[in-house]
Amino acid sequence: MTGRPTVLRRFARWWSTPLPAPPAALRRGPMRAGAFPSRLRSTRLTSQLGVALGVAFAVCFLTGLLSHLIQDPPGWFRWPARPVGLYRFTQGLHVATGLATVPLLGAKLWSAYPHLFAWPPVRSVAHALERASVGVLVAAALFQVIGGVLNVSRWYAPMPFFFTAGHYWVAWLAVGALLVHVGVHLPTVRGALARPAAGPPGRLSRRGLLGGVAAAAGLITLTTVGQTVRPLSGLAVLAPRRPDVGPQGLPVNKTADNAGVRARALDPSYRLAVVGPAGRADLDLAALHAFAQHTADLPIACVEGWSATGRWTGVRLRDLVALAGGDPDRAEVLVESLEAAGRYRASTVAPAHARDPLTLIALRLDGEPLHPDHGYPARLIAPNRPGVLQTKWVARITVREPR
Repeated sequence: MTGRPTVLRRFARWWSTPLPAPPAALRRGPMRAGAFPSRLRSTRLTSQLGVALGVAFAVCFLTGLLSHLIQDPPGWFRWPARPVGLYRFTQGLHVATGLATVPLLGAKLWSAYPHLFAWPPVRSVAHALERASVGVLVAAALFQVIGGVLNVSRWYAPMPFFFTAGHYWVAWLAVGALLVHVGVHLPTVRGALARPAAGPPGRLSRRGLLGGVAAAAGLITLTTVGQTVRPLSGLAVLAPRRPDVGPQGLPVNKTADNAGVRARALDPSYRLAVVGPAGRADLDLAALHAFAQHTADLPIACVEGWSATGRWTGVRLRDLVALAGGDPDRAEVLVESLEAAGRYRASTVAPAHARDPLTLIALRLDGEPLHPDHGYPARLIAPNRPGVLQTKWVARITVREPR
């Protein structure tokens, strides 16, 4: 019992004992005194930018985590079918906030990077680990922001990995490093924000710099958010996608040719297999059109941040569940595409969506037969789901007993 406190005290002393300073001759370049003469930098400015960036990262993390849970739900997670546009809002917020962090992150790195060249570079073991956590935070933040911009631009060549998986796991790394960073610097931040602002003399003040960063973030938001907020679409000059450009007035990510299904989709012998407790039914287009037809105004909300609403007409999924002998109010449905392979060739429709009267196997868009690129001959369209789960070119529906 007496030895343990001694070991802990020794570890604490070792942890915080100052390390020998490097030779002064090595203090060159950005490490020399006065290497960063700008008087705009201050602890208060860095703290203000850090708070804004922390809020933006928190919003991005929570909305991104929600999107991941919707696409790969664990057993405990439940996502409702209503309100219809909830996912459209949360994912639009995720992408808009992520784009707005571009000037915030740039300004924050500018304000703080002289500290990366502080002398001596490492004062103790604790200081070395704290600096390492900053390196992890900076690397993770740049990875997330740059990768997110590449994703919304659909430019995947620079990323030799599956974007969604990389983005998800590095988000946890970034949040962990951010929490460590906040824990270490919280007293400094609180003290800096409590002091009154004192801007340097000159044309540009620190308040002006903050205003410029805020204006840049606002301008980016205003000129991109129109890809999901339709009234602002005319201002979306920087948006990677326009919600009204594409076959039948809606955008398309994967075409029938890209998916390798055009021939099978246009084949007159097409049949939709509906499988369940009552057996199997193979329905051609005439049989599908013989069902009661229903129309719903529903958005396609893409994980890339754009969304667009179409008027879809087709058969309620719950009617096909009943045909297969399932309970329309409790069944889970697996919807599979004509695609031979692909991460999203099939999707599971949870009971909340399967029983919703707005969930359709759509046959028409805006009163016309579906364009092949929109999923002809039949596609899934359901409220409050990511576009990647709105399976196109539906070939098979399997009704599962409730678990």
